[in-house]
Amino acid sequence: MSTDERYMLRCLQLARNGMQNARPNPMVGAIIVSYDDSQAEGRIIGEGYHVRCGEGHAEVNAFASVRPEDEHRLRNATIYVSLEPCSHYGKTPPCADLIINKGVRRVVVGCIDEFAEVQGRGIKKLRDAGIEVTVGICEKECKELNRRFFTFHREHRPYIILKWAQTANGFIDNQGQPLAISTPFTKMLSHKLRAEEDAILVGRVTDEREHPQLNVREWVGEDPKRLVVDRQHLLNMPSLHAHGIQSLIVEGGAKTLQRFIDDGLWDEIRVETALGLTVQSGTRAPQMPANAEVTGSQLYGRNIIVDYHKRLPAE
Repeated sequence: MSTDERYMLRCLQLARNGMQNARPNPMVGAIIVSYDDSQAEGRIIGEGYHVRCGEGHAEVNAFASVRPEDEHRLRNATIYVSLEPCSHYGKTPPCADLIINKGVRRVVVGCIDEFAEVQGRGIKKLRDAGIEVTVGICEKECKELNRRFFTFHREHRPYIILKWAQTANGFIDNQGQPLAISTPFTKMLSHKLRAEEDAILVGRVTDEREHPQLNVREWVGEDPKRLVVDRQHLLNMPSLHAHGIQSLIVEGGAKTLQRFIDDGLWDEIRVETALGLTVQSGTRAPQMPANAEVTGSQLYGRNIIVDYHKRLPAE
């Protein structure tokens, strides 16, 4: 692992602290490393992350954390930032201008910002000012962290997570009646996920039959927006985009989930299976799409949660 990669991974650690409060802005971390002494690895003299939408960006907080006695080290310093510094005036001034004014020698960027107001302009501004800029360090990890933000701006729809729980033999209920499949712990994990996403959706039949609360009872955070859709009607993605909903959990029922799969409207699928539970008959779980690729799994007692992402098309 290179020095640049090691410091970029630290940026990602910091960025994740903004998981809930940075929305709808992306999660970003930044560190400032001084290379003006004999140590080739450098020394961190400042760190920061984007704490809350409307407040200082990661770069601002990183510079603010530099001690007065270390200010002179900035002229030989490198700032690492997981996302391209902004170049436009929004709720805060451009971070690219701040970096230029601070006089750092080099900037290392994880990935380019796909937001229309940025898209390479921050990097261009830095290079035009004579600053050395390196782009693409831990790029895959940096893009993955803000996949909701990027999907929202690139595809003009929310990032969609399909989620269900099933028995070991592939049913989501018991002869049409609700069935407790999740454990208290995995239920808590489901509520944690809800706290991290903007909205949650079920079909009309599931809503009328089960009256799900769809809130965050077992975790800390804001409840996602509650949506109910009739399976006969296609969900209006432009409307969700217009309302600023960057991420959407779809929790059921089976026909609603299958409709999203059939229409290709999904980015991630999360399936919980109770390995020790079977039923004689019931509603079959949705059919996993052919382009679903396992990206992780975790066993919790006798329940396993498997995560799938869309397999990227071959170039």
